[in-house]
Amino acid sequence: MTYDIGAVRAQFPALATGTAFFDGPGGTQTPRPVIDAMADALAAPLSNRGRVTAAERNAETLVHEARLALADLLGAEPSGIVLGRSATQLAYDFSRTLAKSWSPGDEVVVTRLDHDSNVRPWTQAATQAGAEVRWAEFDPANGELTAEDIRAVLSARTRLVAVTGASNLIGTRPPLPEIARLVHEAGALLYVDGVHLTAHSLVDVEQLGADFFVCSPYKFLGPHMGVLAARPGLLETLNPDKLLASTDDVPERFEYGTLPYELLAGARAAVDFLAALGGPDGGDRRERLAASFAALGEHEDLLLGRIEDGLASLPGVTTYSRAAARTPTVLLTLDGRNTPDAHRHLAERRVNAPAGSFYAVEASRRLGLGHEGGLRVGLAPYNDAGDVDRLLEGLADFLL
Repeated sequence: MTYDIGAVRAQFPALATGTAFFDGPGGTQTPRPVIDAMADALAAPLSNRGRVTAAERNAETLVHEARLALADLLGAEPSGIVLGRSATQLAYDFSRTLAKSWSPGDEVVVTRLDHDSNVRPWTQAATQAGAEVRWAEFDPANGELTAEDIRAVLSARTRLVAVTGASNLIGTRPPLPEIARLVHEAGALLYVDGVHLTAHSLVDVEQLGADFFVCSPYKFLGPHMGVLAARPGLLETLNPDKLLASTDDVPERFEYGTLPYELLAGARAAVDFLAALGGPDGGDRRERLAASFAALGEHEDLLLGRIEDGLASLPGVTTYSRAAARTPTVLLTLDGRNTPDAHRHLAERRVNAPAGSFYAVEASRRLGLGHEGGLRVGLAPYNDAGDVDRLLEGLADFLL
């Protein structure tokens, strides 16, 4: 399967600025079909959901189509797709709901590898419930978080384990199926932050063993919102705080207020755009997504190799993305040089590669980088070899 990077790039209006975007882990650029889908949703008659007027039916259709598309992307059931404002908001909502059943002496496991949105909601909810927080450490030498690291902090009192599907800071992909087996043997639930993983790998929530899996469409070419996937039967057992008049149906009981219909149109369009990356081959949307992610993976692997080879030739560059299984994301520091200065230097050359810890505060500290973190280079479907060369040339110029 060939990956037509020229055809892909032609769909992104932001690339007309001449900028090379390596800030995809923080949010990708938006392709024209997604922009058009959101505009079309807003231009059509639209109102609160219902079956009587055309405006009501349009809203109902947008919600239905978004759930179907996101379920195809995640290997989940449409009735288990919860739509929210962001992954952070969903983590807070579900942590408060799940914590209703926690008692003093119960335990919650979080990891040093995670983005803070999959740490603080759980530690705060545990504190309020009187539960104990246990920390799973990762190896700073190689960036690995293993199943044994999780096993070491499990007990019969563990109620929930929160772990990343892929580190947004250094790209590490923990072995989720193995972790899930251990978590479930302990009688606990597994909540997976898949925000960074979903942009680079075709997810199968059941195969991964996640009880809850959260992602953000704006990390995979869509609009700013959050999505959670879970088994409908599990969602039925949870009772969030909600308005008296709002429905008790699943998954709607977890969705507060009127949904952002235009964003749902964009999320559906983003999934369809991803499904077309592998070419026009037939099959259902899930099959086309599988072909697309295979083609995208080959493309990103080639570019990542080009980046790593180039960085290895530059003096004073230290990289921290070393795990065997990881996304095409590289965190680096520059000996004796300030990474925010490198960020600004590259920006002057229209190369976007930001510096910081990117809310992965615990991971940055574990690596010995404190709150400052490093310079992060992340790939997205629209990056090409020319982008990589401009990045490397910019860094070489900065290091002169």
